[in-house]
Amino acid sequence: MIPSVISSQLIRGTKDFLSTTFPSSTPAFFDMMDSFVNEDGKLFKGPYISVALPFRKGDETAHYFPDTLSQNFKPFYHQELAFKRLGGNTPQPTLVATGTGSGKTEAFMYPILDYCYQNRDKKGIKAIIIYPMNALATDQAKRFAKAISSTESLGGTRVGLYIGSGEENPHKSMTKEYVITDKELLGDNPPDILLTNYKMLDFMLMRPRDQKIWKHNIDTDILKFIAVDEIHTFDGAQGTDLASLLRRLYAKLGVKKDDLACIGTSATLGSDGTKEIRDFASDVFNATFDEDSVVEEYRISPDEFFEGHDDDIVTVPHLSQLNELDYKNYKDVDAYIRT
Repeated sequence: MIPSVISSQLIRGTKDFLSTTFPSSTPAFFDMMDSFVNEDGKLFKGPYISVALPFRKGDETAHYFPDTLSQNFKPFYHQELAFKRLGGNTPQPTLVATGTGSGKTEAFMYPILDYCYQNRDKKGIKAIIIYPMNALATDQAKRFAKAISSTESLGGTRVGLYIGSGEENPHKSMTKEYVITDKELLGDNPPDILLTNYKMLDFMLMRPRDQKIWKHNIDTDILKFIAVDEIHTFDGAQGTDLASLLRRLYAKLGVKKDDLACIGTSATLGSDGTKEIRDFASDVFNATFDEDSVVEEYRISPDEFFEGHDDDIVTVPHLSQLNELDYKNYKDVDAYIRT
């Protein structure tokens, strides 16, 4: 797939669709749609290419969570910052606001898994992670399953996926690819980590048949983490519902909000600072997020990226060479790519 070819095909297809779908029956406007869609820069702009530099690596000599995290895992710098806030005996409220592919899940997953290991002799739900969509929860559950199955010390750690969709054959035990999805089993033997959405968590707080899942958490301090993935999607009324739900959860379990490490993940922030997202998270969790609570992404500079290489490895084609880059001049894709 050649982006420049695909973009031109999409533009041509859109122009044809608009021109044929919205014809004018008024003579004075016969050519208006054609001129609108074909005039350069009016309807279509680009395509543009954005090249992101790699994320900055953390301290490769440091080893976080030695009991549960492989030494082969080398965190990015922003993951390292999250580990420092969420690890240890007193994890702190944290917002991870980094880009796609930056490892937001790992930033809070490994501290949570380590906490489960350190408290493996205690029963009860130790972390609740709330997702905005079932598909996202299901996908993230596989990452938890893989991390646990590949770490010997986490052999007894149990993760439960409690979402609305029913299964003909729910999973009753942890595997390399799946977590526990049998709702009856999760009630009888609550998991260490509960993955759910806010609607199902609401049901679990109200429905009599679900009350047994909280039997080890009432008036105990075993629950340490409340995480909301993609917290920026909980806006408007949905954000109000989530905020009310979390306060009901605190009241039901008798936990003190100051004893919890509230975590939110979000898309990257703009240049307007972090106050807005911190205030929003404070309203949702009823917790305090200070200026140091936001973990943003850090990328290496162009000079660092090209360090050790000759300056001439980056070339810009001259105008006279542009014809050589026209894919129509080549018989096959391989020849075009070689050029």
